[in-house]
Amino acid sequence: MAGAPEADEPTPTSAASEPDDLGLTGLELVEHFSPAPAEGLRIAPFLDAIEAQAETADQTRSVSSEVIEAIRGTDFMRMSATRNIGGVEESMLHMGRELEAVAARCPSLAWCLWNHLCVFHLFVGSVGPEQQDFLTHVVTNGQWVSFPGGARSSVYGRVEGDQAILNGTGRWGTGARYADYCGVAFAITGDDGKPVRPMDIRFTILPTTTEGMKIDASWDGAGLRASATDDVHYTDVPVNLSDCVAWFGANRAESLRTVPVVHHRYREDWVGISDLWLSFMAVGLVRRALAEAADAAGGRRVIIGGKMVDRPTVQVNFGRAASLLAAAAAATEAACNEVDRRIAAGVVPDEADYLRQMAVTTMAVEQLDEAMSLLHRTQGGTALREGGAFDRRYRDFRAMPVHINVHQDRVTHQLGRHLLGLELNPF
Repeated sequence: MAGAPEADEPTPTSAASEPDDLGLTGLELVEHFSPAPAEGLRIAPFLDAIEAQAETADQTRSVSSEVIEAIRGTDFMRMSATRNIGGVEESMLHMGRELEAVAARCPSLAWCLWNHLCVFHLFVGSVGPEQQDFLTHVVTNGQWVSFPGGARSSVYGRVEGDQAILNGTGRWGTGARYADYCGVAFAITGDDGKPVRPMDIRFTILPTTTEGMKIDASWDGAGLRASATDDVHYTDVPVNLSDCVAWFGANRAESLRTVPVVHHRYREDWVGISDLWLSFMAVGLVRRALAEAADAAGGRRVIIGGKMVDRPTVQVNFGRAASLLAAAAAATEAACNEVDRRIAAGVVPDEADYLRQMAVTTMAVEQLDEAMSLLHRTQGGTALREGGAFDRRYRDFRAMPVHINVHQDRVTHQLGRHLLGLELNPF
């Protein structure tokens, strides 16, 4: 019959891998070209279970409770804590590798774990040595933290004696529904119910079981569907003023260079650290997407029945995507190593250090964004028709370059102002 495939060729609907001339599948070739170091990962015992539940997590918008409870309480949760508060004090590079491994399997869970490690670092720097006992309690129990304090958050505190009564909503609380504690920044109000001037903003950390706190499952994003980036509502929640600290706000990076801290590493600003790890998560996700796409390509056919892998444009796009991945991975590793060397030497970061680590990782994520676009191009309409793992990974990746911490527009604007000798914007 005209147009029918030859008997020894897979049908056009086949997704079976065809080995290359070296006898390796596309998956094996990608993993050899861009290896993901896995030695000594604390998350290793859970990776199979994390991957097994990823599709269901995407569909149900919630990470498996069994996986959540298996990780809670482990040394993984203690990685960003220093030893003097019960932590394991892992390097920035190693923590990036851990998150890279999780993101290759379930980006939603990686997003939650990333958020915990980042905001715990922020919390330690914010509350300082006076809260060392409390911090040690959180760390030694392997507890989970979240910080619903993103755009459009508005929490106010009415002072009554030695307490503040909180009302309002904290937004963008990634992992809040999985967390044991939430941080909250709030503005002190006067008798008229309006924030006092000049602004008096305080910060404290509350158990998620506190009466008057409600976690609203409001995240309805196209990707990272199980990241639980939810709203937290506060209704007449009392907090002791003695448990609150002044909130650094926009000048936190500058403040952390001089205020007392539990350990030198907490002089590093959490936004720069979050960018390092976000870039590593993007590397893990793109590497897996590339490997899966290469593995499936051998069994795909173009409209007239020829092999997809024989098309020069497909070959170029795969080669360019792999090159971008390699460059982004190398840049991210180098940026992590720079921060680790600075911490080991006891050097206090300056503005240029802070902007450099953000700039390097922002550009790495931009490279990975281009790599995903190239893979999307090679998948063509088939990916839209079939859905599957690439569709899910592509949706999840979209959240990465637009996250405010690593957003190209914000980071490059700040760096440009710095290089031109202009005052930086507050954030």
